[in-house]
Amino acid sequence: MSTDPNVPRFRVRPPVGWINDPNGPFRWRDRYHLFYQHNPDAPVHANVHWGHASSADLVHWEHHPIALTPTPGGPDEAGCWSGCVTDDAGTPTAVYTGVDHSHTGLGTICLARAADPDDELLTEWKPLPTPVVAGPPSGLDVVMFRDPFVFRHADRRWALVGAGHADGTPSVLLYDCDDLTDWRFAGVLLDGKDPVAAGAFGDKSVGWECPHLSRTAGGDHVLLVSLWDGDPCSTGYLTGRLQADGQGGLGFVPRAGGRLDQGRDFYAPAVLQEPDRALLWGWSWEARPQEEVRRAGWAGVLTAPRVVDVHPDGSLRLSPAPELELLRPAEPFVTAPGRAPLPHTYDLTVTAREPTTVSLLRDASGRELTVRADPASGTVVLDRSAWPRTGREGSAPITVHVPKAPELALRLLVDGSLLELFVAERAMITERVYRRPGDIAELVVDGPGARVNGWAPDPRRRG
Repeated sequence: MSTDPNVPRFRVRPPVGWINDPNGPFRWRDRYHLFYQHNPDAPVHANVHWGHASSADLVHWEHHPIALTPTPGGPDEAGCWSGCVTDDAGTPTAVYTGVDHSHTGLGTICLARAADPDDELLTEWKPLPTPVVAGPPSGLDVVMFRDPFVFRHADRRWALVGAGHADGTPSVLLYDCDDLTDWRFAGVLLDGKDPVAAGAFGDKSVGWECPHLSRTAGGDHVLLVSLWDGDPCSTGYLTGRLQADGQGGLGFVPRAGGRLDQGRDFYAPAVLQEPDRALLWGWSWEARPQEEVRRAGWAGVLTAPRVVDVHPDGSLRLSPAPELELLRPAEPFVTAPGRAPLPHTYDLTVTAREPTTVSLLRDASGRELTVRADPASGTVVLDRSAWPRTGREGSAPITVHVPKAPELALRLLVDGSLLELFVAERAMITERVYRRPGDIAELVVDGPGARVNGWAPDPRRRG
């Protein structure tokens, strides 16, 4: 086990090396499987494999042997990049991006089959030697092509692929892949010129990575994309409806959209569609100097699973998966406002009725990491400016706005350096905050009528 005090202990991450995008969340034989981009040799983005973990309950995870490894001389010789996992007539099948040493952002779409579908742990995978899609469709000046996502609609199987075009327009491409070995290009599902998308995301991104689609019980669809402007930038969502386009394909008609996660350390979310809900995981990258990452020997972590739905106004409904409560011990460590020491990992709920300040961390000079909530104005401010992070977005306070209400509910999941804040089921903030020698982790809640409960997760808890 790592001795790094900032290492997350309960979220999915390999013991050593690099992790980035979650890939192929999948349920098989009553187990949840999570795959992820992984360099087993160093905490840097290179030599990308697919790591693999599984769980019966979404909170206790077991690591398995590496699922996909680059094939020397093959279409994925330079990396097994992002994709998904689908059930192909009873055989779990990974659909992923293969890149060779000469790629310039254009991947191929490759398949790998589970060697033994009866193995509930899915520990062995066999890649097919030839890609099912050798490159982007002609005539569209595509300069970025990767990250297939397979889904079903109207009794047929389809796939989305993230793309960017030579004129700087990002898009999501659509393929008919009812036969998983025979793909037909079916048009552009949506691009950055759509007015709702342009209003939600702006015009900075030149490619949309990792497109994922989920549906709600009410018939809405949620399209997620990761915004690429030459580097990973941020994440966005659009809610709307998927419908036939009259030409043998599908179109997405967006209704509303915005930034998916208001934090600065979240990217490449992946979705698992279940019959009654959609679950989401994201990648939280490191936000500390590379020398510290190298010394630690690990980089990156996946977030807690989140449930994604749609509010009546078209905005996203976001909440931690209820299974996370399985980790709560019988007795909370705090049940009222005031002061209490904070453990390395905690699950904290605060309900504000008046302007309320929640302090989580204090440095030697008295500066604090705080969350300020005001139900009357519908604002929440996360201020971690005394704990600077690396990255171009800086460390300034983050403000989110939600509808005004008599009460404002907050949920904080902190696991080592990973901080996940959920606001009134309408906003989420993912940030990396690294404790320093001399920092004091102490909870102070100041607000008339505030309600507080906090638990220190227990890995032995099984419900």
